[in-house]
Amino acid sequence: MASIQKTESIGKPVTIPSRLGWNRFSLLGALKKSIVIVLFLLLWEFSSRINLVDRLFLPPFSDVMQAWWNMMVSGELWYHFESSIFRSVFGFSLALLTAIPLGLLVGWYPLARDLLQPFLELFRNTAALALLPVFILILGIGEVSKVAIVTFACFWPVLLNTISAVRDVDPLLIKSARSMNLGSFKLFCSVILPASIPTIFTGIRMAGTGAILVLIAAEMVGAKAGLGYYITYAQYNFLISEMYAGILTISLLGLLINYGLVSIERRLSRWKQEPNPQ
Repeated sequence: MASIQKTESIGKPVTIPSRLGWNRFSLLGALKKSIVIVLFLLLWEFSSRINLVDRLFLPPFSDVMQAWWNMMVSGELWYHFESSIFRSVFGFSLALLTAIPLGLLVGWYPLARDLLQPFLELFRNTAALALLPVFILILGIGEVSKVAIVTFACFWPVLLNTISAVRDVDPLLIKSARSMNLGSFKLFCSVILPASIPTIFTGIRMAGTGAILVLIAAEMVGAKAGLGYYITYAQYNFLISEMYAGILTISLLGLLINYGLVSIERRLSRWKQEPNPQ
């Protein structure tokens, strides 16, 4: 594929790489971003093999990956993974369905804000895990308490960021829209909501991470399935490689959730044009 030439102000021709060249640059960029992770994994592997650390407590990375693969093939990892992902996604979805509408209401209507703000301030500073015994006492040790604690943990970052997003919309945008005789509902749907999406998704991404962390902690306390339960089970039975395999699975799950939410945010924020590099 031919390259395109461009002339700078000083008169020298500059060759802009073709699409193949840009693909090559993208690959090099990805390698640069992952080099620290690769070095960390190499350090993990060889520090155990040359006895810098006790491999009984920190097995080589290759042993952990072998245990991870064996768990995948046997289906044991999938069983615990499915339990955790169901609880986290269900609780996370419930939080979104309740926190976003409430946040839009509180952020847009002063009366709703005046009525609900003291109540929200009371509970926003309460740690979710501190209420775990209450959830278990009231809802039992089954699935309901796990989903409820995830919903509670995810609710607040989404709610608070939604309120902040609506209240921080540029007043000039609102003034310009009102000058065009837009009604309140049309103004909200056409101006307020699109302008609020980036900040709302900041809260959603925080909630996505919190859903995994809170759930794993809850599963460690009282559960018969799930990644948190399996990590504790592996520790008690001195299955160290399997324990690290479960921890890595949690890390990958959190990474996939974050990238998925970022992708959705980009699709919903296409109106937000990024400046082209000169």
